[in-house]
Amino acid sequence: MSETSLAVLYLVAAVLFILSLGGLSNQETARRGNLCGIVGMTIALVGTLLHPHVESYWLISPAILAGAVIGAILAIRVVMTAMPQLVAMLHSFVGLAAVLVGIASYLSPEESVAAGGRAAILVHEIEIWIGVAVGAITFTGSVIAWGKLRGSISGSPLLLPGRHAFNLVMLIAVVVMAFFFVSEQTTHELGLTYLLIMTAITCVLGIHLVMAIGGADMPVVVSLLNSYSGWAAAAAGFMLSNDLLIVTGALVGSSGAILSYIMCRAMNRSILNVAFGGFGTGDSKPAAGGDEIEGEAHPIEAAAVCDLLRASKEVIIVPGYGLAVARAQHLVNELANKLREAGVKVRYAIHPVAGRLPGHMNVLLAEAGVPYDIVLEMDEINADFGNTSVALVIGANDVANPSAETDSSSPIYGMPVLKVWNAENVIVLKRSMASGYAGVQNPLFFLENTHMLFGDAKDSIGQLVSGL
Repeated sequence: MSETSLAVLYLVAAVLFILSLGGLSNQETARRGNLCGIVGMTIALVGTLLHPHVESYWLISPAILAGAVIGAILAIRVVMTAMPQLVAMLHSFVGLAAVLVGIASYLSPEESVAAGGRAAILVHEIEIWIGVAVGAITFTGSVIAWGKLRGSISGSPLLLPGRHAFNLVMLIAVVVMAFFFVSEQTTHELGLTYLLIMTAITCVLGIHLVMAIGGADMPVVVSLLNSYSGWAAAAAGFMLSNDLLIVTGALVGSSGAILSYIMCRAMNRSILNVAFGGFGTGDSKPAAGGDEIEGEAHPIEAAAVCDLLRASKEVIIVPGYGLAVARAQHLVNELANKLREAGVKVRYAIHPVAGRLPGHMNVLLAEAGVPYDIVLEMDEINADFGNTSVALVIGANDVANPSAETDSSSPIYGMPVLKVWNAENVIVLKRSMASGYAGVQNPLFFLENTHMLFGDAKDSIGQLVSGL
């Protein structure tokens, strides 16, 4: 295939990737966005395989086949509750690929680099250095995020003494070594040594940055790592002189950064605190989930909840990660349909960081067939709780915690939350009185207008459906 034909294919693929991002910005067009992304990636893959520089198909074909089989099996087997872990692991693959591409590109640079003289070699070495550094941080940071989301690593932040100074020392070391790496006096073998040492340092930096982040902030971390993986891919594109990889990486990197900023704003946090670790913790101790709040909870039976729902004019359902764990989204939709048939106005309130992945709750509800027009974001529905008969909180904790507004010592203080306590009645479906993922006790459970329906969310909602 000629260079011109390949450029046309890459241009078409890039346009499809842009259309994919545009489609994914809205629930109603998300399916079309996914389709555009699939077609674009297929075109990009075919174009790359037809590149004049690809000579050994017998080597690359088994790798493509193995990747396709593994990806298909993972996609079929993964459940929605495990989707955040899968996304984090996929980010780690992108980071590792950028590291390997960078080292390989340094060991065996293209002929055009050497032919371009010292200036071309300098630019190429800077691209390699940046690409490997970002890729290493993305790789190890994503592995730690996967462990935290999976529960293999504690969700509590690891706050080492002098952790900010430790991060700063590592960053300075990376920058200082870069000058030696690109120096004209540095031999190829010594340059490789510098590159490998820098890779080890940035791997440690990625681990330390994410270990210092608390479990409640993982949705933002996943989004930020998504941005990192995009920039790592773009850096790999520069190293390989691949325009499509540069464009695709820039799209992913910039969209991930924008999403991270939006989520940080929704949690009243600074993006800088996320990027450099310790997000949401400042220099304080981790939240002590064992601290008891004075008050008495008010248990309620399913039959009494049914009576409240029947007498309601308006119900707002607040889904959380507990709903995902119980896989109760289909029953929730059935419950909402029965209430709507009875003339009750039913809507869903979604917090930007509900679940452990951006858009996690929206995808769960869409999977169950919930109409898009009754699924509202926090800013759209928060003011309506005061006119609501029943707020049904299903497995949500931190996103509906009054401490965010009333307790300045709370780790989540200042975070915008769903003001469910303004409803006439609040029904909280939980297994127990345990704190949420942030490890913060919730005074909502002890308010006079709050009643606790204890048990597995799926079983409890099934009782409500039967009762109605």
